[in-house]
Amino acid sequence: MNSGETANPFFLPWRRGYNRALFKGDLAAGLTVGIVLIPQGMAYALLAGVPPVYGLYASLIPLFVYALIGTSRQLAVGVVAIDSLIVAAAVGALAPSTSEEFIGHVVLLALMVGIIQLAMGLLRFGFVVRLLSRPVITGFTAAAAIIIGMSQLQHLMGLSLGRNLNVFVLLSEALSRTGDIHPESMYIGLSGMVLMLVMMKWMPRVPGPLVVVFISAMIVYFARLDTIGVAIVGTIPAGLPMPSLPPFSYEAFRELFPTAITLSLIQFMGVISLGKVFAAKHGHRVQPNEELIALGAMNLAGSAFHSLPVSGSYSRSAVNDRAGSKTPFSNAIAALLILCTVLFLTPLFFYLPIPIFASIIMVAAFGLVNVSEVRYLLKTKAVDGLIALLTFFGTLALGIEQGILVGLGLSVIAIMYRIGRPNVAVLGHLPLSRSFRDINNHSTAHQFEGVVMIRIDASFSFANADLLQDLIQEHASAQHAKAIILDASSVNDLDTTALSALADINRTLRSGEVLFCLTSLRQKALDMLASSGIMAEIGPSQFYLSTDVALLDVLTKWGREGEYLDRIEP
Repeated sequence: MNSGETANPFFLPWRRGYNRALFKGDLAAGLTVGIVLIPQGMAYALLAGVPPVYGLYASLIPLFVYALIGTSRQLAVGVVAIDSLIVAAAVGALAPSTSEEFIGHVVLLALMVGIIQLAMGLLRFGFVVRLLSRPVITGFTAAAAIIIGMSQLQHLMGLSLGRNLNVFVLLSEALSRTGDIHPESMYIGLSGMVLMLVMMKWMPRVPGPLVVVFISAMIVYFARLDTIGVAIVGTIPAGLPMPSLPPFSYEAFRELFPTAITLSLIQFMGVISLGKVFAAKHGHRVQPNEELIALGAMNLAGSAFHSLPVSGSYSRSAVNDRAGSKTPFSNAIAALLILCTVLFLTPLFFYLPIPIFASIIMVAAFGLVNVSEVRYLLKTKAVDGLIALLTFFGTLALGIEQGILVGLGLSVIAIMYRIGRPNVAVLGHLPLSRSFRDINNHSTAHQFEGVVMIRIDASFSFANADLLQDLIQEHASAQHAKAIILDASSVNDLDTTALSALADINRTLRSGEVLFCLTSLRQKALDMLASSGIMAEIGPSQFYLSTDVALLDVLTKWGREGEYLDRIEP
């Protein structure tokens, strides 16, 4: 990795050292991704509730923008299934799908998402990605994938099941209407799914969705299946839409704002997660704030050309990497292919059957259900596994936006519990060293009479201040301590409640003639103690660089320094 990589220019950050060999890799990858994106983009547009051509519009300007300012070299951007589902759920409550009002709201949502992401990036808010933990994303993605798959039953079976996205309602309604299934539609859709799955297994480098699209369109055309009830795409307008701002209304803005926030965070989490995977694989870096700016610029610019909200695609990024992508320029190559399609090739999609879109969506969606990840979480840390499962069932039962809120709420509760119930270790001295360890984990760790050494393994805040006060008092009384040494090496921050608690602890111990010492405090904490006057109250001499120094000083005051020195000298 070049030493100057962290200081890349804003535009074309990948241009340094770009050559013909890199271009060949980008060209091959871009053409491959573009071929996959054509049917996927149209399918995901249908999932979002807008005509298929809008999936192609979303695959133009945003991809060019990312090629200019994106920092991930293998990320493939564009329409994503989960994003489309969230769009459908949010906008579906405001207007009938495919209507002009519905389309206007979708484009407005893309504009809002772009503004939010751009503002977050410019304000250096990349750290908010931590709000969406791995368990939450795992549970949410799996549930969203199932909802996506179930939402396509109506297209797969040739039914009209309404706009409800509750999987239980969809499944129940589908089962109750098995007698109304259109056989030819179902056969085409199921055949497409089987063919794609077979190709994924035995011919992974061949773009299965495009092959299925071509074959199914030919079958419909020659067999005239459209005349017997198989739904087809029909006429797709050729050419590019004129740039314009989406229609704005305060009512729509108010209703869509929570979704815009949710979608902004989910998109950013996905982009960063993917970017880091490929960055680690290929030895470069992804800058979170720069990616936020790129993501926001994509959605903002795309909204002017009737784009859906766009982000990074898991499946197409993997294809992009396997095909040899070297820089974000591969996205521009893919966009050029889409552009040619929009300008010249839209008549070829006239006979494309809608059930094939359903099969493309369902195959892609069910591939997002990662059972092994859930098993890993449960095995590694049961609480994280439980959060993933509760997020999963919460999303299925309550819906997309409510499900992500359930996950966030559970994560916050888990964090507060961990902070409120931190590990507090009673330390002992390891022989022939200047090290101190938890006496419960080290049988040789020695405690000195009259001295209790405690370490808190968390930031000291309002959430655990009372707990720490009680623990110190408990240990001081139980062990008849004459000195309490608090190892604060794990404390990164102090709030005002924690500062007040430290002052109270000192006063209580002092009233019992117990010496209170603090060690290994970070400079930020020391500055806060000094500015608040609490350091002066405790006494500057009671602050030490290490537990080793504090213990030796305490024992020296009592004339017992030999007890410690004898243990560290061979």
